[in-house]
Amino acid sequence: MRNDDEQIKTILNSSRVIAVVGHSDRPSRVSYQIAQFLKKRDYIIYPVNPTITLIDEQICYPSLKEIPEPIDIVNVFRRSEFVMEVVEAAISIQAKTVWTQIGIYEANAAQKAIKSGLNVIMDRCIKVEYLRLLA
Repeated sequence: MRNDDEQIKTILNSSRVIAVVGHSDRPSRVSYQIAQFLKKRDYIIYPVNPTITLIDEQICYPSLKEIPEPIDIVNVFRRSEFVMEVVEAAISIQAKTVWTQIGIYEANAAQKAIKSGLNVIMDRCIKVEYLRLLA
């Protein structure tokens, strides 16, 4: 898991479709704010949260497997103990990258994702990295 600037820049530049796992429907939540930030930068965002059906009139999917197109980045807003479950789902849909936010790192899940051919970025905020490397 390199997580160097060039790898992150390549992932951000080559990706267009992002699933936000743990997306909240509350504007005060970080997951909502970051999804809005990414939408404004022309990424296609798919909210994923089994407890919500709509977010700003957009369908919120109960799981990754219901999303109707291939996913470039699975951006995870779940606690560390749930990361393995998300990684397994990301592997099953053949996502390209799993990205967890600051403070979220799960070594076993990272290794499983890497062994399955996924890029793994953990313990980094996608918005912070975008602003630092691409703005």
